[in-house]
Amino acid sequence: MPEVICTTVYQFPELSDVAKDKARSWYRELGPHDDWWDAVYEDFERICDILGIRLKTNLVRLMGGGTRQKPCIWFSGFWSQGDGACFEGYFSHAKGAVARIRNYAPQDPTLHGIADRLLAVQRRNFYQLVAEASHRGRYYHEYTMSVDVTRDSPNWQPPTEDAEEILTEALRDLARWLYRQLQAEYDHLTSDEAIEEGIIVNEYTFTKGGRRFG
Repeated sequence: MPEVICTTVYQFPELSDVAKDKARSWYRELGPHDDWWDAVYEDFERICDILGIRLKTNLVRLMGGGTRQKPCIWFSGFWSQGDGACFEGYFSHAKGAVARIRNYAPQDPTLHGIADRLLAVQRRNFYQLVAEASHRGRYYHEYTMSVDVTRDSPNWQPPTEDAEEILTEALRDLARWLYRQLQAEYDHLTSDEAIEEGIIVNEYTFTKGGRRFG
């Protein structure tokens, strides 16, 4: 014969501290929602545009049957020594980038410094430097990026001796910056405060001991 079993369930704020820890652990194991990095990527795309970097793209298929262009940005993280971020794209001089990046991100000295270095090396090369950043290997961090630097000079002048090193390091510093933004976003999404907000918004219920019910 079927039996009816009654169970008392609790909203998250009604749980004891020990039970709350268990409830948070359950929700944290679900991980952040799919494509949680989209906002960071969108910000990075805007920054690249300001700095004169045109990101390469790949054609990806959508679940509905359509397609879209996805920027060539990758990362792995955030627990291993080899974790990091990288990207592929084409760089050329962007007029006014130094002022525009300060207007877009006024509190970010790292981006200001990258823009300053890019302008300085371009000035020494009469704003003719162009570069291509490509990903190599199966890992994702700044050292998997190779940077090919040339100079678009009508007189066939080569780049200055320091151009390749400066551009390579500036673009790798930008990849490092991206990784820090991704890690900060992940840490925020998995913080106790964000976890509790997600539990409460979704109206999950728990047993007295903090076990997910339903």
